[in-house]
Amino acid sequence: MATGLAASLANALLNAIGNATNVTAPTAFCVKLHNGDPGSAGTANASGETTRKSVSMGAASGGIMSNDAEVSWTSYPNSTDDITHVSFWDHISAGVFLGSDAIAVTRSPDTGDTVTLSIGELDLSLTVAA
Repeated sequence: MATGLAASLANALLNAIGNATNVTAPTAFCVKLHNGDPGSAGTANASGETTRKSVSMGAASGGIMSNDAEVSWTSYPNSTDDITHVSFWDHISAGVFLGSDAIAVTRSPDTGDTVTLSIGELDLSLTVAA
């Protein structure tokens, strides 16, 4: 498996550029925790904490944008997880898978811990010409 954009989002962006079709912007941007690569549908290796959290992102610059507020899950439900990845969604509980990524620092919370992704820890980027 590999992390990155969901095929549906990648195709929509490419069609917007190459075929002048419109892309509908997501109404929300949410993140979910995973114990491994979320896979091509974003549903593999789900962590014990199943709640998605809304993410506030700063403005893009140089092909990169990052979260501009912490994202936290309180009272983590179990101590057997090693959180290594996240998935991105356009809805807090249903919706469309947008993509996934590995996190820089693996989290191994104990039961009851708070898991926090710090400001700037979630980076979304596209390769830009130099």
